[in-house]
Amino acid sequence: MALDAPASSDVLMNIAFPIVFTAKVAVISLALHVLFGLLLGYYLGKKSSPMRSVVDTLVTLPLVFPPVALGFLLLLLLGKTGLIGRFVTGVCGLEIIFNFWGVVIAAFIAGLPLIVKPVQAAVQSTAKSLIEASYTLGKSEATTFLFVVIPSIKKSIAGGLSLAFGRSLGEVGLTLMLGGNIVGRTNTLSLEIYNSVFTGEFERAGFLAAVLGSVSLLILLLLRRVSVI
Repeated sequence: MALDAPASSDVLMNIAFPIVFTAKVAVISLALHVLFGLLLGYYLGKKSSPMRSVVDTLVTLPLVFPPVALGFLLLLLLGKTGLIGRFVTGVCGLEIIFNFWGVVIAAFIAGLPLIVKPVQAAVQSTAKSLIEASYTLGKSEATTFLFVVIPSIKKSIAGGLSLAFGRSLGEVGLTLMLGGNIVGRTNTLSLEIYNSVFTGEFERAGFLAAVLGSVSLLILLLLRRVSVI
């Protein structure tokens, strides 16, 4: 029995790591979605301009571009010899690719359009008149955004964040390219399900799929709840 204990401990660690790792990535990417998703959605929803069109195209790209191909482009940009990666490594001493932050970036980019587009649509359709009224009353842009725009589109924000969170949890292509699927280092739940199936560990894959599916179901229930509030 004593010989079985280390083996059991290793099995638990192999299951626990992707769950805890994915949770950490999801929480950080959610915080980034709250910050950048709301700001970008507000920016794109106010007025149309050539610059906004470019930003809108870049934000929407993950929805229409193959994830592996997009991941490869980001790999070229964020790698050690890439334009951005070389700068970050030189200034901060931080390597983005094939570590925790590479996976966070993958999750953030994958879910970003799903929060930006609902916020953008809500600002264009429901908040624009309120924004103009707030400006007429002499309120600043920051005050208008925090106390007029956000409360008026809270349903769209909640729904978009839920979708972005779910998309981040299930991302594979971008995560594989930027994180590398390194066991014990960058293997998320989605990647670990693939790893388990590849090695024939179907019971383990089923358990991990059930965990991921349960979280997805909770997100669906949250979306339905938000839609009736």
